Amino acid sequence: MKRLSNIFIAAAVGFMLTGCGLYDKYEQKVDAPADAFGTTLISDASTEGASLAQMSWREFFSDPLLQQLIEQVLANNTDVNSARIAVEKSEASLKMAKLAYLPSLYFAPQGTLASFDKSAFSKTYTLPLQLSMDVDVFGSITNKKRAAKAVLLQAQLGEEATRSNLISAVAQQYYYLLLLDRQLEILKQTDSLWNASLETQKSLFENGKAYSTAVNQLESSYLSVKTQIVDTRRAIRATENALCKLMAVAPQAIARSHWATATDYHTSSDNRRMFDNRYLRLGVPAQMLEQRPDIRMANAAMEEAFYNTQAARAAFFPSITLTAQGGWTNSASGMPMDPAKLFLNFVGSLTQPIFAQGKIKANYKINQLTEENLKKKYVQTVIDAGNQVNEAMADCAAAREKHEYYHRQVDVLHEAYDGTHELMDNGKASYLEVLTAQENLLSAQLSEASNLYKGAQAIIALYIALGGGTK
Repeated sequence: MKRLSNIFIAAAVGFMLTGCGLYDKYEQKVDAPADAFGTTLISDASTEGASLAQMSWREFFSDPLLQQLIEQVLANNTDVNSARIAVEKSEASLKMAKLAYLPSLYFAPQGTLASFDKSAFSKTYTLPLQLSMDVDVFGSITNKKRAAKAVLLQAQLGEEATRSNLISAVAQQYYYLLLLDRQLEILKQTDSLWNASLETQKSLFENGKAYSTAVNQLESSYLSVKTQIVDTRRAIRATENALCKLMAVAPQAIARSHWATATDYHTSSDNRRMFDNRYLRLGVPAQMLEQRPDIRMANAAMEEAFYNTQAARAAFFPSITLTAQGGWTNSASGMPMDPAKLFLNFVGSLTQPIFAQGKIKANYKINQLTEENLKKKYVQTVIDAGNQVNEAMADCAAAREKHEYYHRQVDVLHEAYDGTHELMDNGKASYLEVLTAQENLLSAQLSEASNLYKGAQAIIALYIALGGGTK
Protein backbone atom coordinates (compact mmCIF):
# COMPACT_ATOMS: atom_id res chain seq x y z
CA MET A 1 0.00 0.00 0.00
CA LYS A 2 2.82 2.38 0.87
CA ARG A 3 4.52 1.55 -2.44
CA LEU A 4 1.33 2.32 -4.34
CA SER A 5 1.06 5.65 -2.53
CA ASN A 6 4.65 6.54 -3.47
CA ILE A 7 3.97 5.73 -7.12
CA PHE A 8 0.91 8.00 -7.11
CA ILE A 9 2.90 10.88 -5.55
CA ALA A 10 5.74 10.45 -8.06
CA ALA A 11 3.28 10.46 -10.93
CA ALA A 12 1.58 13.61 -9.63
CA VAL A 13 4.93 15.40 -9.27
CA GLY A 14 5.86 14.34 -12.79
CA PHE A 15 2.61 15.72 -14.18
CA MET A 16 3.17 19.04 -12.38
CA LEU A 17 6.74 19.38 -13.66
CA THR A 18 5.59 18.61 -17.19
CA GLY A 19 2.78 21.12 -17.01
CA CYS A 20 4.65 23.96 -15.35
CA GLY A 21 5.11 25.68 -18.76
CA LEU A 22 1.33 26.02 -18.95
CA TYR A 23 1.55 29.03 -16.61
CA ASP A 24 3.91 31.00 -18.88
CA LYS A 25 2.81 34.55 -19.62
CA TYR A 26 2.44 35.89 -23.13
CA GLU A 27 5.35 37.82 -24.64
CA GLN A 28 5.12 39.58 -28.00
CA LYS A 29 7.79 37.87 -30.11
CA VAL A 30 6.69 38.85 -33.63
CA ASP A 31 9.02 41.41 -35.19
CA ALA A 32 7.37 44.33 -37.00
CA PRO A 33 9.05 45.94 -40.04
CA ALA A 34 11.57 48.57 -38.89
CA ASP A 35 10.85 50.83 -41.89
CA ALA A 36 7.06 50.62 -41.71
CA PHE A 37 6.65 54.13 -43.12
CA GLY A 38 8.95 53.47 -46.06
CA THR A 39 12.57 54.58 -46.37
CA THR A 40 11.80 57.23 -49.01
CA LEU A 41 9.17 58.85 -46.85
CA ILE A 42 11.35 59.06 -43.75
CA SER A 43 13.69 61.49 -45.49
CA ASP A 44 10.78 63.73 -46.52
CA ALA A 45 9.15 64.37 -43.13
CA SER A 46 10.29 65.01 -39.60
CA THR A 47 10.46 62.00 -37.31
CA GLU A 48 11.80 63.96 -34.37
CA GLY A 49 9.70 65.13 -31.46
CA ALA A 50 6.21 64.05 -30.54
CA SER A 51 4.17 62.32 -33.22
CA LEU A 52 1.22 64.11 -34.79
CA ALA A 53 -0.96 61.29 -33.46
CA GLN A 54 -0.20 62.20 -29.86
CA MET A 55 -2.39 65.28 -30.20
CA SER A 56 -5.91 64.85 -28.86
CA TRP A 57 -8.65 65.27 -31.45
CA ARG A 58 -9.80 68.49 -29.71
CA GLU A 59 -6.31 69.90 -30.16
CA PHE A 60 -5.99 68.66 -33.73
CA PHE A 61 -9.39 69.99 -34.88
CA SER A 62 -9.52 73.57 -33.57
CA ASP A 63 -12.80 74.53 -35.29
CA PRO A 64 -15.32 74.82 -32.38
CA LEU A 65 -18.27 73.85 -34.59
CA LEU A 66 -16.47 70.72 -35.75
CA GLN A 67 -15.57 69.88 -32.15
CA GLN A 68 -19.22 70.20 -31.14
CA LEU A 69 -20.25 67.96 -34.04
CA ILE A 70 -17.73 65.28 -33.11
CA GLU A 71 -18.86 65.34 -29.47
CA GLN A 72 -22.49 64.83 -30.53
CA VAL A 73 -21.56 61.89 -32.75
CA LEU A 74 -19.46 60.21 -30.05
CA ALA A 75 -22.30 60.65 -27.55
CA ASN A 76 -25.13 59.37 -29.74
CA ASN A 77 -23.72 57.12 -32.46
CA THR A 78 -25.11 53.59 -32.53
CA ASP A 79 -21.77 51.97 -33.40
CA VAL A 80 -20.10 53.62 -30.39
CA ASN A 81 -22.87 52.36 -28.11
CA SER A 82 -22.52 48.85 -29.60
CA ALA A 83 -18.77 48.95 -28.97
CA ARG A 84 -19.40 50.05 -25.38
CA ILE A 85 -21.82 47.16 -24.87
CA ALA A 86 -19.23 44.75 -26.29
CA VAL A 87 -16.77 46.00 -23.65
CA GLU A 88 -19.30 45.46 -20.87
CA LYS A 89 -20.02 41.92 -22.11
CA SER A 90 -16.29 41.15 -22.14
CA GLU A 91 -15.99 42.53 -18.61
CA ALA A 92 -18.75 40.16 -17.50
CA SER A 93 -16.96 37.22 -19.15
CA LEU A 94 -13.70 38.13 -17.42
CA LYS A 95 -15.45 38.36 -14.06
CA MET A 96 -16.88 34.89 -14.63
CA ALA A 97 -13.41 33.56 -15.56
CA LYS A 98 -11.94 35.00 -12.35
CA LEU A 99 -14.68 33.43 -10.21
CA ALA A 100 -13.85 30.01 -11.69
CA TYR A 101 -11.13 29.70 -9.00
CA LEU A 102 -13.81 29.68 -6.31
CA PRO A 103 -15.95 26.68 -5.40
CA SER A 104 -19.52 26.44 -6.64
CA LEU A 105 -22.24 26.00 -4.02
CA TYR A 106 -25.70 24.57 -4.69
CA PHE A 107 -28.76 23.85 -2.57
CA ALA A 108 -30.49 20.74 -3.94
CA PRO A 109 -33.31 19.49 -1.69
CA GLN A 110 -34.88 16.10 -2.53
CA GLY A 111 -38.00 14.33 -1.29
CA THR A 112 -39.30 10.80 -1.95
CA LEU A 113 -42.52 8.88 -1.30
CA ALA A 114 -42.05 5.09 -1.50
CA SER A 115 -44.40 2.09 -1.02
CA PHE A 116 -43.62 -1.62 -1.32
CA ASP A 117 -46.31 -4.30 -1.73
CA LYS A 118 -49.17 -1.97 -0.81
CA SER A 119 -47.53 -0.97 2.42
CA ALA A 120 -47.86 2.53 3.81
CA PHE A 121 -45.85 5.21 2.06
CA SER A 122 -42.51 6.00 3.62
CA LYS A 123 -41.33 9.61 3.41
CA THR A 124 -37.68 10.45 2.97
CA TYR A 125 -36.05 13.79 2.37
CA THR A 126 -32.61 15.31 2.08
CA LEU A 127 -31.67 18.95 2.49
CA PRO A 128 -28.07 19.12 1.27
CA LEU A 129 -25.62 21.88 0.39
CA GLN A 130 -23.29 20.73 -2.39
CA LEU A 131 -19.87 22.32 -2.84
CA SER A 132 -17.66 21.57 -5.84
CA MET A 133 -14.24 22.99 -6.76
CA ASP A 134 -11.85 22.42 -9.69
CA VAL A 135 -8.21 22.51 -8.63
CA ASP A 136 -6.16 24.46 -11.20
CA VAL A 137 -3.05 22.27 -11.08
CA PHE A 138 -2.24 22.46 -14.80
CA GLY A 139 -3.31 26.03 -15.57
CA SER A 140 -6.58 25.47 -17.40
CA ILE A 141 -8.49 28.06 -15.36
CA THR A 142 -5.57 30.50 -15.30
CA ASN A 143 -5.12 30.40 -19.06
CA LYS A 144 -8.83 30.85 -19.69
CA LYS A 145 -8.82 33.87 -17.37
CA ARG A 146 -5.86 35.39 -19.18
CA ALA A 147 -7.52 34.74 -22.53
CA ALA A 148 -10.63 36.52 -21.24
CA LYS A 149 -8.45 39.51 -20.31
CA ALA A 150 -7.11 39.59 -23.87
CA VAL A 151 -10.67 39.47 -25.21
CA LEU A 152 -11.61 42.42 -22.98
CA LEU A 153 -8.59 44.35 -24.24
CA GLN A 154 -9.66 43.70 -27.83
CA ALA A 155 -13.15 44.98 -27.05
CA GLN A 156 -11.73 48.13 -25.45
CA LEU A 157 -9.45 48.71 -28.43
CA GLY A 158 -12.37 48.04 -30.75
CA GLU A 159 -14.23 50.86 -29.02
CA GLU A 160 -11.20 53.11 -29.52
CA ALA A 161 -11.02 52.17 -33.21
CA THR A 162 -14.73 52.89 -33.64
CA ARG A 163 -14.33 56.31 -32.05
CA SER A 164 -11.27 57.08 -34.15
CA ASN A 165 -12.96 56.06 -37.40
CA LEU A 166 -16.03 58.11 -36.53
CA ILE A 167 -13.93 61.18 -35.78
CA SER A 168 -12.29 60.76 -39.17
CA ALA A 169 -15.63 60.29 -40.94
CA VAL A 170 -17.21 63.33 -39.25
CA ALA A 171 -14.22 65.57 -40.00
CA GLN A 172 -14.11 64.52 -43.64
CA GLN A 173 -17.85 65.02 -44.08
CA TYR A 174 -17.58 68.40 -42.37
CA TYR A 175 -14.83 69.60 -44.68
CA TYR A 176 -16.74 68.19 -47.64
CA LEU A 177 -19.65 70.41 -46.60
CA LEU A 178 -17.27 73.37 -46.58
CA LEU A 179 -16.09 72.38 -50.06
CA LEU A 180 -19.67 72.23 -51.31
CA ASP A 181 -20.38 75.62 -49.75
CA ARG A 182 -17.35 77.04 -51.56
CA GLN A 183 -18.37 75.43 -54.85
CA LEU A 184 -21.88 76.83 -54.46
CA GLU A 185 -20.40 80.27 -53.80
CA ILE A 186 -18.22 80.01 -56.94
CA LEU A 187 -21.15 78.82 -59.04
CA LYS A 188 -23.34 81.68 -57.84
CA GLN A 189 -20.62 84.20 -58.71
CA THR A 190 -20.22 82.53 -62.09
CA ASP A 191 -23.98 82.62 -62.58
CA SER A 192 -23.94 86.38 -62.08
CA LEU A 193 -20.96 86.91 -64.39
CA TRP A 194 -22.24 84.64 -67.13
CA ASN A 195 -25.65 86.27 -66.97
CA ALA A 196 -23.94 89.61 -67.62
CA SER A 197 -22.09 88.09 -70.59
CA LEU A 198 -25.32 86.68 -71.93
CA GLU A 199 -27.08 90.03 -71.64
CA THR A 200 -24.18 91.71 -73.45
CA GLN A 201 -24.35 89.15 -76.26
CA LYS A 202 -28.10 89.62 -76.56
CA SER A 203 -27.57 93.39 -76.86
CA LEU A 204 -24.99 92.86 -79.58
CA PHE A 205 -27.35 90.52 -81.40
CA GLU A 206 -30.18 93.07 -81.24
CA ASN A 207 -27.82 95.67 -82.71
CA GLY A 208 -26.77 93.34 -85.51
CA LYS A 209 -23.24 92.87 -84.15
CA ALA A 210 -23.55 89.20 -83.17
CA TYR A 211 -25.20 86.04 -84.44
CA SER A 212 -27.99 84.12 -82.74
CA THR A 213 -25.57 81.17 -82.49
CA ALA A 214 -23.43 83.13 -80.04
CA VAL A 215 -26.46 83.93 -77.88
CA ASN A 216 -27.54 80.28 -77.88
CA GLN A 217 -24.08 78.99 -76.97
CA LEU A 218 -23.70 81.42 -74.09
CA GLU A 219 -27.20 80.70 -72.83
CA SER A 220 -26.51 76.96 -72.92
CA SER A 221 -23.39 77.40 -70.76
CA TYR A 222 -25.31 79.71 -68.43
CA LEU A 223 -28.05 77.08 -67.97
CA SER A 224 -25.38 74.45 -67.32
CA VAL A 225 -24.20 76.51 -64.34
CA LYS A 226 -27.80 76.66 -63.11
CA THR A 227 -28.01 72.86 -63.11
CA GLN A 228 -24.69 72.61 -61.26
CA ILE A 229 -26.07 74.92 -58.58
CA VAL A 230 -29.05 72.59 -58.14
CA ASP A 231 -26.76 69.52 -57.96
CA THR A 232 -24.49 71.20 -55.40
CA ARG A 233 -27.43 72.15 -53.17
CA ARG A 234 -28.64 68.56 -53.37
CA ALA A 235 -25.16 67.29 -52.42
CA ILE A 236 -25.16 69.64 -49.42
CA ARG A 237 -28.46 68.20 -48.25
CA ALA A 238 -27.17 64.63 -48.70
CA THR A 239 -23.99 65.37 -46.73
CA GLU A 240 -25.95 66.99 -43.91
CA ASN A 241 -28.22 63.96 -43.80
CA ALA A 242 -25.19 61.64 -43.65
CA LEU A 243 -23.85 63.56 -40.64
CA CYS A 244 -27.28 63.40 -38.98
CA LYS A 245 -27.25 59.62 -39.40
CA LEU A 246 -23.89 59.47 -37.65
CA MET A 247 -25.37 61.54 -34.80
CA ALA A 248 -28.49 59.32 -34.76
CA VAL A 249 -30.78 62.36 -35.09
CA ALA A 250 -33.48 63.41 -37.56
CA PRO A 251 -32.33 65.30 -40.72
CA GLN A 252 -31.45 68.91 -39.98
CA ALA A 253 -29.11 71.69 -41.05
CA ILE A 254 -25.51 71.40 -39.84
CA ALA A 255 -23.85 74.51 -38.38
CA ARG A 256 -20.42 75.06 -39.87
CA SER A 257 -17.70 77.63 -40.39
CA HIS A 258 -17.19 79.66 -43.54
CA TRP A 259 -14.85 78.20 -46.14
CA ALA A 260 -12.44 81.16 -45.99
CA THR A 261 -11.83 80.89 -42.23
CA ALA A 262 -11.48 77.11 -42.32
CA THR A 263 -9.20 76.71 -45.35
CA ASP A 264 -7.16 79.91 -45.73
CA TYR A 265 -3.70 78.42 -45.34
CA HIS A 266 -2.18 81.81 -44.61
CA THR A 267 -4.13 82.18 -41.35
CA SER A 268 -5.65 78.84 -40.33
CA SER A 269 -3.54 76.68 -38.04
CA ASP A 270 -5.51 73.60 -39.12
CA ASN A 271 -4.64 74.06 -42.75
CA ARG A 272 -1.02 75.13 -42.10
CA ARG A 273 -0.33 71.57 -41.03
CA MET A 274 -1.10 70.47 -44.56
CA PHE A 275 1.34 72.92 -46.16
CA ASP A 276 4.22 72.91 -43.70
CA ASN A 277 6.33 69.84 -42.95
CA ARG A 278 7.01 71.13 -39.45
CA TYR A 279 3.43 70.19 -38.60
CA LEU A 280 3.77 66.70 -40.10
CA ARG A 281 5.85 64.98 -37.44
CA LEU A 282 5.46 61.26 -37.97
CA GLY A 283 7.46 60.04 -35.02
CA VAL A 284 9.15 56.65 -35.21
CA PRO A 285 7.17 53.59 -36.37
CA ALA A 286 7.24 52.19 -32.82
CA GLN A 287 5.02 55.09 -31.70
CA MET A 288 2.47 54.09 -34.33
CA LEU A 289 2.46 50.55 -32.93
CA GLU A 290 1.63 51.94 -29.50
CA GLN A 291 -1.11 54.27 -30.77
CA ARG A 292 -3.04 52.46 -33.49
CA PRO A 293 -5.96 50.44 -32.08
CA ASP A 294 -5.93 47.90 -34.93
CA ILE A 295 -2.27 47.00 -34.33
CA ARG A 296 -2.82 46.71 -30.59
CA MET A 297 -5.94 44.63 -31.26
CA ALA A 298 -3.89 42.31 -33.49
CA ASN A 299 -1.39 41.89 -30.64
CA ALA A 300 -4.20 41.22 -28.15
CA ALA A 301 -5.63 38.62 -30.54
CA MET A 302 -2.23 36.86 -30.55
CA GLU A 303 -2.25 36.99 -26.75
CA GLU A 304 -5.72 35.43 -26.61
CA ALA A 305 -4.65 32.69 -29.05
CA PHE A 306 -1.54 31.99 -26.95
CA TYR A 307 -3.58 31.39 -23.80
CA ASN A 308 -6.21 29.38 -25.69
CA THR A 309 -3.40 27.13 -26.93
CA GLN A 310 -2.10 26.78 -23.37
CA ALA A 311 -5.60 25.90 -22.14
CA ALA A 312 -5.96 23.32 -24.95
CA ARG A 313 -2.62 21.82 -23.95
CA ALA A 314 -3.77 21.62 -20.31
CA ALA A 315 -6.61 19.35 -21.45
CA PHE A 316 -4.04 16.55 -21.93
CA PHE A 317 -3.37 16.52 -18.18
CA PRO A 318 -5.59 15.29 -15.34
CA SER A 319 -8.39 17.38 -13.94
CA ILE A 320 -8.84 17.34 -10.19
CA THR A 321 -12.21 18.05 -8.59
CA LEU A 322 -13.01 18.34 -4.90
CA THR A 323 -16.62 17.82 -3.84
CA ALA A 324 -18.23 18.20 -0.43
CA GLN A 325 -21.82 17.63 0.57
CA GLY A 326 -23.54 18.21 3.87
CA GLY A 327 -27.00 18.78 5.24
CA TRP A 328 -29.98 17.14 6.92
CA THR A 329 -31.74 13.91 6.01
CA ASN A 330 -34.12 11.42 7.60
CA SER A 331 -32.64 8.59 5.53
CA ALA A 332 -29.64 6.80 6.99
CA SER A 333 -28.33 3.44 5.79
CA GLY A 334 -31.38 3.06 3.59
CA MET A 335 -33.84 3.20 6.48
CA PRO A 336 -36.04 6.28 6.98
CA MET A 337 -35.56 7.81 10.36
CA ASP A 338 -37.17 10.68 12.21
CA PRO A 339 -36.07 13.15 13.32
CA ALA A 340 -33.51 14.10 10.58
CA LYS A 341 -29.81 13.84 11.20
CA LEU A 342 -26.81 15.81 9.97
CA PHE A 343 -24.65 14.14 7.29
CA LEU A 344 -21.28 15.08 5.69
CA ASN A 345 -19.62 13.69 2.56
CA PHE A 346 -16.20 14.53 1.00
CA VAL A 347 -15.00 13.28 -2.40
CA GLY A 348 -11.80 13.94 -4.33
CA SER A 349 -11.64 12.82 -7.96
CA LEU A 350 -8.91 12.84 -10.62
CA THR A 351 -9.79 12.37 -14.28
CA GLN A 352 -7.01 11.59 -16.77
CA PRO A 353 -8.05 11.59 -20.47
CA ILE A 354 -6.96 8.38 -22.23
CA PHE A 355 -9.03 8.30 -25.43
CA ALA A 356 -11.38 11.17 -26.37
CA GLN A 357 -11.93 10.37 -30.07
CA GLY A 358 -9.08 12.70 -31.04
CA LYS A 359 -10.96 15.80 -29.86
CA ILE A 360 -8.32 17.01 -27.40
CA LYS A 361 -5.46 16.58 -29.87
CA ALA A 362 -7.43 18.20 -32.70
CA ASN A 363 -8.44 21.15 -30.51
CA TYR A 364 -4.80 21.71 -29.52
CA LYS A 365 -3.70 21.62 -33.18
CA ILE A 366 -6.45 24.03 -34.21
CA ASN A 367 -5.39 26.51 -31.53
CA GLN A 368 -1.74 26.24 -32.61
CA LEU A 369 -2.69 26.97 -36.23
CA THR A 370 -4.87 29.90 -35.12
CA GLU A 371 -1.94 31.34 -33.19
CA GLU A 372 0.35 30.98 -36.22
CA ASN A 373 -2.21 32.63 -38.50
CA LEU A 374 -2.65 35.59 -36.16
CA LYS A 375 1.11 36.17 -36.07
CA LYS A 376 1.14 36.58 -39.85
CA LYS A 377 -1.92 38.85 -39.69
CA TYR A 378 -0.17 41.04 -37.12
CA VAL A 379 2.77 41.63 -39.47
CA GLN A 380 0.38 42.40 -42.32
CA THR A 381 -1.54 44.85 -40.11
CA VAL A 382 1.69 46.74 -39.41
CA ILE A 383 2.57 46.77 -43.12
CA ASP A 384 -0.91 48.04 -44.03
CA ALA A 385 -0.63 50.77 -41.38
CA GLY A 386 2.74 51.92 -42.70
CA ASN A 387 1.31 51.93 -46.22
CA GLN A 388 -1.56 54.15 -45.08
CA VAL A 389 0.90 56.60 -43.50
CA ASN A 390 2.98 56.66 -46.68
CA GLU A 391 -0.08 57.24 -48.88
CA ALA A 392 -1.42 60.01 -46.65
CA MET A 393 1.94 61.78 -46.62
CA ALA A 394 2.17 61.51 -50.40
CA ASP A 395 -1.32 63.02 -50.71
CA CYS A 396 -0.34 65.86 -48.36
CA ALA A 397 2.77 66.59 -50.42
CA ALA A 398 0.84 66.51 -53.70
CA ALA A 399 -1.89 68.85 -52.41
CA ARG A 400 0.71 71.23 -51.01
CA GLU A 401 2.66 71.25 -54.30
CA LYS A 402 -0.43 71.80 -56.46
CA HIS A 403 -1.90 74.54 -54.30
CA GLU A 404 0.36 77.33 -55.56
CA TYR A 405 -0.18 76.21 -59.15
CA TYR A 406 -3.96 76.29 -58.81
CA HIS A 407 -3.86 79.63 -57.01
CA ARG A 408 -1.75 81.19 -59.75
CA GLN A 409 -3.90 79.59 -62.44
CA VAL A 410 -7.06 81.18 -61.01
CA ASP A 411 -5.39 84.61 -60.92
CA VAL A 412 -4.22 84.28 -64.53
CA LEU A 413 -7.62 83.10 -65.77
CA HIS A 414 -9.35 85.93 -63.92
CA GLU A 415 -7.20 88.38 -65.86
CA ALA A 416 -7.86 86.49 -69.10
CA TYR A 417 -11.61 86.52 -68.51
CA ASP A 418 -11.72 90.23 -67.71
CA GLY A 419 -9.61 91.07 -70.75
CA THR A 420 -11.59 88.87 -73.13
CA HIS A 421 -14.90 90.21 -71.88
CA GLU A 422 -13.65 93.78 -72.40
CA LEU A 423 -12.53 92.91 -75.95
CA MET A 424 -15.93 91.37 -76.69
CA ASP A 425 -17.67 94.51 -75.44
CA ASN A 426 -15.58 96.45 -77.96
CA GLY A 427 -16.24 93.95 -80.73
CA LYS A 428 -12.63 92.72 -80.81
CA ALA A 429 -13.21 89.20 -79.45
CA SER A 430 -15.66 86.46 -80.42
CA TYR A 431 -18.18 84.82 -78.12
CA LEU A 432 -16.15 81.58 -78.33
CA GLU A 433 -13.16 83.28 -76.74
CA VAL A 434 -15.35 84.64 -73.94
CA LEU A 435 -17.03 81.26 -73.48
CA THR A 436 -13.67 79.48 -73.26
CA ALA A 437 -12.33 82.02 -70.77
CA GLN A 438 -15.44 81.65 -68.60
CA GLU A 439 -15.34 77.85 -68.58
CA ASN A 440 -11.59 77.73 -67.90
CA LEU A 441 -11.94 80.11 -64.96
CA LEU A 442 -14.82 78.13 -63.45
CA SER A 443 -12.93 74.86 -63.83
CA ALA A 444 -9.80 76.32 -62.20
CA GLN A 445 -11.76 77.78 -59.26
CA LEU A 446 -13.51 74.48 -58.59
CA SER A 447 -10.21 72.58 -58.90
CA GLU A 448 -8.48 74.92 -56.43
CA ALA A 449 -11.25 74.36 -53.88
CA SER A 450 -11.23 70.61 -54.49
CA ASN A 451 -7.46 70.46 -53.98
CA LEU A 452 -7.76 72.18 -50.60
CA TYR A 453 -10.37 69.61 -49.60
CA LYS A 454 -8.10 66.76 -50.75
CA GLY A 455 -5.34 68.27 -48.62
CA ALA A 456 -7.68 68.33 -45.61
CA GLN A 457 -8.61 64.70 -46.33
CA ALA A 458 -4.93 63.77 -46.49
CA ILE A 459 -3.97 65.37 -43.18
CA ILE A 460 -6.97 63.75 -41.46
CA ALA A 461 -6.02 60.38 -42.98
CA LEU A 462 -2.44 60.84 -41.77
CA TYR A 463 -3.61 61.73 -38.27
CA ILE A 464 -5.74 58.58 -38.08
CA ALA A 465 -3.12 56.38 -39.79
CA LEU A 466 -0.59 57.31 -37.09
CA GLY A 467 -3.07 56.31 -34.39
CA GLY A 468 -4.68 59.66 -33.69
CA GLY A 469 -8.23 60.20 -32.52
CA THR A 470 -8.10 57.74 -29.64
CA LYS A 471 -7.96 60.39 -26.92
